[in-house]
Amino acid sequence: MKVIVLGGAGDMGSQAVETLARCPDVRRITIADRNVAGAEALARRLAGVGPEIVVRPLDARNYSDGVEAIRGHDVAASALGPFYRFEALLVRAAIEAGVDYVSICDDWIAAKQVVEELDDLARQRGRRAVIGLGTSPGLSNLAAAVLARQMDQPLRVTITVYQPPESGHGMAVLQHVLFIYGGPAPVWRNGRLEMVWAGRIAREVDLPLVRRMRVWNAGHAEPVTLPRHFPTLEEVTFLMSVGAWTHLFLWLGRLRLTATPERIDRVANVLARLLPTPQEGAPEPPGALRVDVEGVLGGQSVQRTLCGVGQMRPATGVPLALGAVMLARGQVLTTEGGVYGPEAVIDPVALLRGLREETGLQAYTDVAMTQPLEV
Repeated sequence: MKVIVLGGAGDMGSQAVETLARCPDVRRITIADRNVAGAEALARRLAGVGPEIVVRPLDARNYSDGVEAIRGHDVAASALGPFYRFEALLVRAAIEAGVDYVSICDDWIAAKQVVEELDDLARQRGRRAVIGLGTSPGLSNLAAAVLARQMDQPLRVTITVYQPPESGHGMAVLQHVLFIYGGPAPVWRNGRLEMVWAGRIAREVDLPLVRRMRVWNAGHAEPVTLPRHFPTLEEVTFLMSVGAWTHLFLWLGRLRLTATPERIDRVANVLARLLPTPQEGAPEPPGALRVDVEGVLGGQSVQRTLCGVGQMRPATGVPLALGAVMLARGQVLTTEGGVYGPEAVIDPVALLRGLREETGLQAYTDVAMTQPLEV
């Protein structure tokens, strides 16, 4: 198969490229990025590993260039953010190019726009666009799907994420965090999407490794896609902390200093020089993910949990690569075209098994991480 990785020279995209390079089915990988020097360095490092690796300069703002870059591949995998700026353009380009698409899109507004504007077109053209297959959204959606399918009626999903401030590199990650804390955030309530200002919902939650932590609502994609595929859901809430820096991001949002993409760019350029980064050679600290689903089983109320820990780069880039391969192979839950969350297309057990084999990352059914999920 031939795979193009959009934003393939970046932190998450390069992980996807490295993972794809170890897949025996992959014959050619195209690294499409405006950072040509970084893409070429990655291609040189992977030369001789397996598939042919080519570099393709890409300006994601140029729609025609995106179509031409994607055309001729079996699947397009996108790690190109910020997604509120690029996702709709790239999904439309993939549909026009006649290529299935999967991304790590985590911005709620981009997910909502793609679902509302491009689902019908994707169905008409018979192309599948899977949006949000990283850690969160992505592994969070798949964990929710595993638990929801164990119930007669899943009713409430709560997704909780801890992202250490030192984790994740690159301007797109910082822009994303500023965006999700910078304004109204979606919460699924009473059968509809409600907008609640980021930080208005605060809870104390136990998470693996970090234990008790205060978390706040923020703008992620899970409340946009999960209710589409699990229609009995009454509530989907996303909560997150980035440690002590959360208060700064919420404060910037309340002052409307991150209310537009242009303002986010200006603030991100300043914060990029202030935020902590790992010491050279030091491992990136792991983050934590917890997914709780409440519902009804056999007439009784039930509540079940999946959780785990991992570094952002492998926990995001590897699911993207595995999902791209599954999509190209046709190892999916639906063959119909359309725009989907990963919970509707990707077999969660198969992907979680592949993630464990590739990275050692494991899902657990308890916060103490003593009871691994059998996959």
